[in-house]
Order: sequence, then structure tokens, then C-alpha cells
Amino acid sequence: MAHKKGQGSVKNGRDSNPQYRGVKRYGGEQITAGTIIVRQVGSTFHAGDNVGTGKDFTLYALCDGAVQFKQKTKSRKEINVIPA
Repeated sequence: MAHKKGQGSVKNGRDSNPQYRGVKRYGGEQITAGTIIVRQVGSTFHAGDNVGTGKDFTLYALCDGAVQFKQKTKSRKEINVIPA
């Protein structure tokens, strides 16, 4: 007789890696072109001057400069990069 219970396979044994979303650079920080400013789900923050949007709504700098967060309207937040 076997003394160990048979090990069956698990159907639910997978897990995805975390996506590390959030604000990566804050207002007033000096950044270089291509630096990721925000990783987000949907457009919580909108791209302003010198800021590009990736296909997953990631906002990144298009030129060197300082980050500026701006409340455009009551519900619309915008991020600009002021060139150095």
C-alpha cells in the first residue's frame, strides 16, 4: 500500500505579474525625453504639452524638462512637460 496520497495537477495554479501602475515622476521633477510619468488604467490624467500617450494609456515625456500637473477643468487633470 502507498503511504502518500497521489499528487494531482492544479487547474488554477497560474498568477500574472503585477503591473506597477501609478505616478512615477512628480510635479517639479526634471526628466529626460522618454521618461514614463504615469502608468494608468484609462485616461485619469490627460497628455498636455510635450507629453505622449502609449496604447495602454501610459504618459511619457517627449522632451527634456520639468513635470507640471495641472487641473484643466473640474474633472480633467493634465500633465505638461515644460522644456528646460
